[in-house]
Amino acid sequence: MREKFVIKGGKKLSGSIPVMGAKNSATSILAATLLTEKNCYLDNLPKIKDVLVMIDILKSLGSQIEWQSEKMVKINNQNVSWQKIDFSLINKLRSSILFLGPLLAKFGKLKISQPGGCLIGARPLDTHLDVFETFGFEIKRKDNFLFFEKKKNWEGGEVVLKEFSVTATENAMIFASFFEKKTIIKTAALEPYIQDLAKFLRKLGVKIKFLFDHQIEIFGKKNLAGAKHFLIFDPIEAGTFIALSLASKSSLVVKNVQPEFLTSVFKKVKEIGAELELKERREGIFNLKVIPIRKLNSFKLQTLPYPGFPTDLQASFGVVATQAEGVSFISDPLYEGRLKYLEELIRMGAKAVICNPHQALIVGPVSLYGQKIVGYDLRAGASLVLAGLIASGKTEIFQVEQVDRGYQEIEKRLQTIGADIKRIKDQI
Repeated sequence: MREKFVIKGGKKLSGSIPVMGAKNSATSILAATLLTEKNCYLDNLPKIKDVLVMIDILKSLGSQIEWQSEKMVKINNQNVSWQKIDFSLINKLRSSILFLGPLLAKFGKLKISQPGGCLIGARPLDTHLDVFETFGFEIKRKDNFLFFEKKKNWEGGEVVLKEFSVTATENAMIFASFFEKKTIIKTAALEPYIQDLAKFLRKLGVKIKFLFDHQIEIFGKKNLAGAKHFLIFDPIEAGTFIALSLASKSSLVVKNVQPEFLTSVFKKVKEIGAELELKERREGIFNLKVIPIRKLNSFKLQTLPYPGFPTDLQASFGVVATQAEGVSFISDPLYEGRLKYLEELIRMGAKAVICNPHQALIVGPVSLYGQKIVGYDLRAGASLVLAGLIASGKTEIFQVEQVDRGYQEIEKRLQTIGADIKRIKDQI
């Protein structure tokens, strides 16, 4: 039986809310552990659906995984075989594409089903497939499966990505880490998760440099070490809670913030009119107090590759736009389904025009009203939770499993700051 969130909005919010480990770091680093047969310990793992499915896929391959604590796992990959992979799990998760890098590096061939994932528009695998063709693989499609077979050994060289793809960059990094020749990845994405993956790979013994103009240089090796690694805290979660503070005009403290990954978000927040106060808890980790003003400024938001404004926060700031004075403009060029959440916001009373699949105008401030709505994808679902919290009346959000893919027990954390939100079984 599916679950839904039931929210009674308009409650006063106050206090502090913690950020968990980064989902996108966890998925890539879990896959990268396959490069070594030595023990790896990953700490600060969020217990969310995407991470747990990645762990189940590792187990299906033969990985030995033991939880050492609430947030730390021990992984040993001495007895892994690509032929054991559970295709039903691959079909559930877009991030399962990250197993291409380590499995092809180690075994040189692979049969894998098409990865699943969010309903945010066409997300072709072309960039990934082009990467592995450059690495020397012949790739065939048949009956919704992909077949990879090595035709020549990788002797180093350049890999030029077709676009700034985070997961394609990660796949290329992981694959190249298994070979001693120099690899240069061009048009590489540089998101925080890629930087975190690089730190982990360096601990295994890989030499990695970030060069100018979105390039990454890698010297790998065959016999890689084990490692202990503490994942970064999730900058998207932090940005989501910052957006909640703005939209609800509540002063909140967001715990476990790493400001180095949020420069473009902080700039936008100040443009909207809020003040930010940072207090360091330990090296590089801060508590962030968000102090919104009564009258928020409208804004223009263009999502860009890092260090630009992240596409994963566009929907949350779309909710903020409904409470800002005047006309806000949103542009998100990557996925044509990213603005679908606005259809649900309009049903709640938002004044918005979806100009085309990538651009929208939002007029505020408006009063939102509770409705029965659907979170079609992870980030849309999170934004609708924010909308429900600031709306009057009762909001019911269906398909909460999408939100669970990226936010660990979000309703419990929101309850601690005064939100009236419950997870209940959907009888429909």
